[in-house]
Amino acid sequence: MTIKVGDRLPAGTLYEMSNEGPKPVSVADLSKGKRVVIFGLPGAFTPTCSAQHVPGYVAAADQFKAKKIDEIVCLSVNDAFVMGAWAKDQGTAGKVRMLGDGSALFTHALGLELDLTERGLGVRCQRFSMLVEYGVVKALHIEAPGKFEVSDATTMLTHL
Repeated sequence: MTIKVGDRLPAGTLYEMSNEGPKPVSVADLSKGKRVVIFGLPGAFTPTCSAQHVPGYVAAADQFKAKKIDEIVCLSVNDAFVMGAWAKDQGTAGKVRMLGDGSALFTHALGLELDLTERGLGVRCQRFSMLVEYGVVKALHIEAPGKFEVSDATTMLTHL
């Protein structure tokens, strides 16, 4: 079942690269008492994700903060090491948290998995964006496969 507006985020653990190595991040702690924008995408270092999706949120980080968003999170089915390298490549420090869902467990709990096994990529995350307030989904934009039309930073800003 796919998550929808009004649902509470499912429990889960994501991973973030730190100076000490991969660090677990509880989804409940991530959203507790906060307004968070989460956007998910198929993979680190992939063309649309690297050229448009992440850069759009990085560029708009101050606009999100001005609209009382506490945190912007990028979710991808990659490990923390890859997400850490991608964060450096994209210049996300202080703007977008890059969290890995290496085994796609949280992505599956959201109902947003995308099976790209036939293309050699395994199970990935559908491209989406959501506004989460205090653990509850308030806005959700899920892309059709292969599209990048409704999960961008500009569209999310218009809904805040």
